[in-house]
Amino acid sequence: MKIYTKTGDHGMTSLYGGERVSKSHLRIETYGTVDELNAWIGMIVSNIEDDNCQKDLIVIQNHLFVLGAMLAVDSELAKLPLEKINDKDVKWLEKCIDKIVSKLPPMTHFILPGGNTVSSYAHLARCVCRRAERLTVTLEKSAYVDSVGLIYLNRLSDYLFCLARKICKDTDNDEVKWIPRI
Repeated sequence: MKIYTKTGDHGMTSLYGGERVSKSHLRIETYGTVDELNAWIGMIVSNIEDDNCQKDLIVIQNHLFVLGAMLAVDSELAKLPLEKINDKDVKWLEKCIDKIVSKLPPMTHFILPGGNTVSSYAHLARCVCRRAERLTVTLEKSAYVDSVGLIYLNRLSDYLFCLARKICKDTDNDEVKWIPRI
């Protein structure tokens, strides 16, 4: 099987269901941003030392592949040949967040992104996740979007924020508190 098909050489691509759209279409931008998010999470997976977090992140990467497929669907009637992201996956992510937060000190300030390299990767992933969420909201205003994907992205950005804090704590790096000028 060749990796190149030449069907996108003129700036068009196919959605799941067959509709051809411009590669600049909002739906393509949305699931492309989910793909970018997945790549940043791969960077975290490749560098984090916590085996449990690594396993959870790989589950999340698999969820994001499914979410990308869900976002590539141009109709509520189209049937994906795989199990969609669902409320159970959102609940699992919430449990992951709760587990992380239970081991962190309470927040007393806003936190500047940073701390160390891997924590910074988590903050970058969080920002890309928020962008994917904003694009999904925009897409949902004009086209079909399975709403559980939006909920999943919202929780995932919270997870990534908490993960960044956990990485700082686990590596004995101080979180950089934001102290506003008054």
